[in-house]
Amino acid sequence: MKVCISVSFLVSVFGFLSCVGVVAQSASSLPDGQPDKEGVSSAAVLSFIERLEKDIDAVHSFMILRHGKRIAQGWWTPYDEATPQLMHSLSKSFTSTAIGLAIGEGQLSLDDPVISFFPDDTPTEPGWQLEAMRIRDLITMTTGHRREPWLFNVESDWVKTFLHSDIEFKPGTHFQYNSAATYMLSAILQSVTGERLVDYLDKRLFRPLMIQKPDWDLSPEGINTGGWGLRITTEDIAKLGQLYLQKGIWQGERILSEAWVKEATSKQTSNGSNPDNDWDQGYGYQFWRCRNDCYRGDGAFGQFCIVIPEHDAVVAVTSGTSDMGGVMQVIWDILLPAMASEPLEADPAATRALALKLNALNLPLVQGEPRSPLSGKLAQRVFQVFENEAGVHSVSFDLHDDDHRITVKMDHGIETLRLGQGSHISSELNRHLPYTQQMRRNIGASGAWIKPDEYQAKLYFTQSPASIIYTFRFENNRMSWESEVRHSLLGSKNLATLQGE
Repeated sequence: MKVCISVSFLVSVFGFLSCVGVVAQSASSLPDGQPDKEGVSSAAVLSFIERLEKDIDAVHSFMILRHGKRIAQGWWTPYDEATPQLMHSLSKSFTSTAIGLAIGEGQLSLDDPVISFFPDDTPTEPGWQLEAMRIRDLITMTTGHRREPWLFNVESDWVKTFLHSDIEFKPGTHFQYNSAATYMLSAILQSVTGERLVDYLDKRLFRPLMIQKPDWDLSPEGINTGGWGLRITTEDIAKLGQLYLQKGIWQGERILSEAWVKEATSKQTSNGSNPDNDWDQGYGYQFWRCRNDCYRGDGAFGQFCIVIPEHDAVVAVTSGTSDMGGVMQVIWDILLPAMASEPLEADPAATRALALKLNALNLPLVQGEPRSPLSGKLAQRVFQVFENEAGVHSVSFDLHDDDHRITVKMDHGIETLRLGQGSHISSELNRHLPYTQQMRRNIGASGAWIKPDEYQAKLYFTQSPASIIYTFRFENNRMSWESEVRHSLLGSKNLATLQGE
C-alpha cells in the first residue's frame, strides 16, 4: 500500500521519512498540505476513513484536496496510486470538458444539429425529433429517447445505430440517462477535429494538468467510447475537480473558459424532485448536481469527483460498491461539517493516528483457516470438470503450504492462481480463469478454508472496480465451483455452478 500524505506531514509526525511511497510534489503538480493547517481536523479525516470501512464494501482509494492542496489520500491494498483504473461514467465529465474546449476554439456550438455531422449515417427521411436534436440535447441527456440506444451488442456502426433509434419525445424535454449520447459527443468531436477524443484532450487538458496520456476504449468504428472506458488514477480524478473548482484556471493559465465551467456544473435539466436524493438535484453538462450545493462526476460502483465550492475542496474516490449514495453520505456527514474557515490547532495524537491508519489500509482478506483436513488429499488429484459453457476442463488444488495455488485448465490455456492468507498476492492473469476473459489482468488475491469442506478465493481486479469470488465445495469425492462476479458491468447473472470429480 502506498501512502497518502505529504512529506512535511510525515516528518512532523515521525521525525523521518520512511519508505511509504510519498508522491513528490514535482511529479504531481498538486502541492502537499496538512489537514489541520488547511482547516480539516485529522480526527475528522480518520473518522471519514473508519466510517467508509464500516459502511461501504469496498472503497479502493480516496484523495481530499483543500485550498488546492492534498491533505490526505490513501489506497487500500491491493490497489495503489500508480495503477490507472477503468472509469465507467466518470469518463463522461472528461468528454464534456473536451466539448467545452472545442466550443471555446470555435469548432462547435451547443446548438449544432447532431445530424449535420453524419450525413452518410442519417436516415433518408429522418423523423422530426432527430432533426431537432442538438449537441445540447446530447450533453444534457435530453435526446428524447425513452430508452437509451443499446450499442454494446452492435459489432459496427454505433453512430448509425444511434441515429436510427426510436426517439419518442421532443429533444430537450425529457431526461433519460444515455451513455450512447456521450458516445455521439466523442464521434462529433472526432468528425470535426480529425482527432480521437483522447488525443484532443492530451494536448489541451492532460499535458497541462500533468496527467499521463491515458488509455480510452474504442468502438468498432475507432472512436473513443466517451461515456465510459477511460483509465486514469485517483489523482487524475482530483485534478479535474480542482480545475473546475478553480473555474478553469490551472497554475495561473486558463485551460477552460469560466463560462463553460459555470454552465457545465449548473442545473441544465431537472431529473427529479426529492431534496434528499443526490440523483434528484439536477443535471448539467455531464455533471450531476448534489445536495449541499456541490456537483460531481460519477461512475458505476462508486467512482467520484466531488467538488465542494463553498469549502474550496475536492474529494476523489474509487470503489467497488453497490451503495454509491452511501459513499456520498459519509462525505456529507463527516467531512463537510469538519471543514473550518481557518487553520486548526495541531492535534499531534490525532495526526499520528491518521498517519498510522493511512499506512495500514487493506481490503479484507478471505477469513478462514490456512489448512483443512482435506488439504493433503486434494494435493494428490485433479478434478475433471463436467462439460460446461465456461470452457473449464479441469482444476487442481495445492492448499496445504503457506502459498496456496489453484490450477485451472480451460479451452484456451492453463492458469495457476496464487492466493495469499495473511496478505493479498499480486499477480497478472493470462485470462485462463472462468468469467474473467473481459477483465484486466492485474489482480490481488487471497484465499482460505471458510469451512472444513469449503474453500473460498477472492480476486480484486486492481485496474477496475470489479472483483470475483470463487467458492469450492468438496463432498463425496466431488467438487462444486460457484462464481460471483461483483461490481462489474458484466454482472453475475447466469454464472453456472461447475461440477467435477
